[in-house]
Amino acid sequence: MTRAGDIHAYLAEIEDIPGTRVYTARRARLGYHVNQFAMSLMKADNRARFKADEAAYLDEWPLSPEQRDAVLARDYNRLLDLGGNIYFLAKLFSTDGQSFLQAVGTMTGMSPADYQAMMIAGGRSPNGLRSRREQRETLAELAEIAAETPNVGAASSGGR
Repeated sequence: MTRAGDIHAYLAEIEDIPGTRVYTARRARLGYHVNQFAMSLMKADNRARFKADEAAYLDEWPLSPEQRDAVLARDYNRLLDLGGNIYFLAKLFSTDGQSFLQAVGTMTGMSPADYQAMMIAGGRSPNGLRSRREQRETLAELAEIAAETPNVGAASSGGR
């Protein structure tokens, strides 16, 4: 853990958690317009205009090209990376007729039933991958080992 007062090191640590996007002030600033767009969908007339022509409705919002593409693709994980807040994005998947369970299930690559069962059982296991940095280091070590290991398949086929 970082020493007290080192906010930049602390923020770097929370960005290192795989599969987790902590909604920081930086993300809030980045996603302001995405979240305002999503909140606009609380009004029935805005939902109707959006469903009638999604691209035209998005033209009314100063979204980055990446944010716009992520909305159109319903790439909720990318929207979170780009500053979207899951509670605001809920307005988008509700507009599409999806429940929170269905939408979040798509973000995990699991079926809604599997996601629901996992959550009822207590959520994801705390065991396993805990750090992106550690994963990169492990992969680098494995690549080094592989580079130092002779190609066993090539050596064994040469004796025929």
